[in-house]
Amino acid sequence: MSHSSPGGHPPHPREALDALLDLLDLEQIEQDIFRGVSRSAVVPRVFGGQVAAQALVAAGRTVPADRLPHSLHAYFLRAGDPAAPIVYTVDRIRDGRSFTTRRVVAVQHGHPVFHLSASFQTYEEGLEHQAAMPAAPDPEALPTSAQTLPRYADRFLDPSAADRILEARAAIDLRYVGPPPYATAGEPREPRSQVWFRTNGKLADDPLLHVCLATYVSDMTLLDSVLLAHGRGGWATGDVVGASLDHAMWFHRPFRADEWLLYDQESPSASGGRGLGQARIYTQDGRLAISVIQEGVVRVPR
Repeated sequence: MSHSSPGGHPPHPREALDALLDLLDLEQIEQDIFRGVSRSAVVPRVFGGQVAAQALVAAGRTVPADRLPHSLHAYFLRAGDPAAPIVYTVDRIRDGRSFTTRRVVAVQHGHPVFHLSASFQTYEEGLEHQAAMPAAPDPEALPTSAQTLPRYADRFLDPSAADRILEARAAIDLRYVGPPPYATAGEPREPRSQVWFRTNGKLADDPLLHVCLATYVSDMTLLDSVLLAHGRGGWATGDVVGASLDHAMWFHRPFRADEWLLYDQESPSASGGRGLGQARIYTQDGRLAISVIQEGVVRVPR
């Protein structure tokens, strides 16, 4: 998929979602070895959410269908080359009566670029409690990305950045509850951000697929709260450079990625050229589905 030109249009949402599903349908080239390709990104490296989702697909292909991910822990080791395939090697660490553990190494050009550990579990009844869902407006009442981004194109170093972001995110309906960082650059705000998201089309009834798509989206906006605390607009405005360093997720309850999910994000700390984001993802009816923590490089250009 090529980048849009300034003034261009993103692909049709359903076509974009089908392309994303094809991206996650890895080719098996040997037992426990899979190969994936990349899609266009808004920066000249593989999008971190893509490699995380593909690695989880690879791990899931080696696990019984009745066991779903309950957690993952990952490190981004090198910038991925979007022009080259990525090879995922799965190590079957443990197969227990209730839990299954997998380790995945993603390799490009002979070097590891990403490392994932994931744990899967059969369903069990147990104790139940959760943090209450925070207040948030109805997602249907919020502007879409296509309505929001073009309004701020003049704030980006490259006016075509808005088109490229829309193209890269065309498979996902992502709506900010408040102004995104690039809309209020220069105005420090509370280090908290909320977005609603869902896929731009219905998905098959495959729980692993929904988990992998939520993993894909989870890397899109989590460090926004770091930027908000310092009035920074992000890479597109040129006032910071950054990249994901590590990423952890815990999957608490069933959910569908093609139904609205509230991504409630905040940053408790930034220091040493790094920023920490933590978040909870809720279903629209208030169930806590996922917890997420990520640290990323957040540097001020000199």
